[in-house]
Amino acid sequence: MTFDIEINGRTRRVTLEPERGSAAGPQRFSVRVDDQPVQVDVRATHLGWSILYLDTGRSVEVALTEGRQGAWVAELPRVAVAAQVDGRRAGRGASGAAAAQGDQRILAPMPGRIVKVLVKPGDEVAARQGLVVIEAMKMENELTSPRAGRVREVAVAEGASVEAGRLLVIVE
Repeated sequence: MTFDIEINGRTRRVTLEPERGSAAGPQRFSVRVDDQPVQVDVRATHLGWSILYLDTGRSVEVALTEGRQGAWVAELPRVAVAAQVDGRRAGRGASGAAAAQGDQRILAPMPGRIVKVLVKPGDEVAARQGLVVIEAMKMENELTSPRAGRVREVAVAEGASVEAGRLLVIVE
């Protein structure tokens, strides 16, 4: 399976190939991130996954929270990272453009506080242009527009606390 993932504004190409494992034990994967290979054993936990890097023996616990529109939050031991997965994972074609048709509802991927609102209703925005900055777990994440369009609605104000899944901005 190959897909693009955007983390903090940087797009990476990721390829996952399962190798072996069972439902009871770890699953081994060959992973390529921007053509850099790594092999990992992955075991499901009650919060997400325990990942063992086979080349270094390093282990990391990752808790995942699925948001809407392909947004995910990966919580690592010292940081939380917001990520956006392209449409190929869901079989929407090579560019992910099918996911960006019609009104785009930008939702909070995690609970947090709105640090900055970068747009107002009526603003024209480009694809991947910043819309709002949300602070969560002592980390600021800029949420961007999935496509070019016009801001129809801004549903939050700076300083507001938001829950995961709360509507922030609509781009048409």
